[in-house]
Amino acid sequence: MSSTATYTVSGMTCSHCVGAVTGELTALPGVTDVRIDLATGSVAVTSDAPLAMTDVRAAVDEAGYELATVDA
Repeated sequence: MSSTATYTVSGMTCSHCVGAVTGELTALPGVTDVRIDLATGSVAVTSDAPLAMTDVRAAVDEAGYELATVDA
């Protein structure tokens, strides 16, 4: 059973930003899909099981951006 969580990431302004965040999140174990709406900063992450918030935050930080909110 897959799980999808939606987050808001601040600081993304271009396609490079989207690529960096997508790459880091996709590298997390179990992640099957990442969809980003650049205009709103909304990031929907689908995974095999719910992801640990610390892992998501670390991936976004590694990409150089900030996890602003979690919409679950």
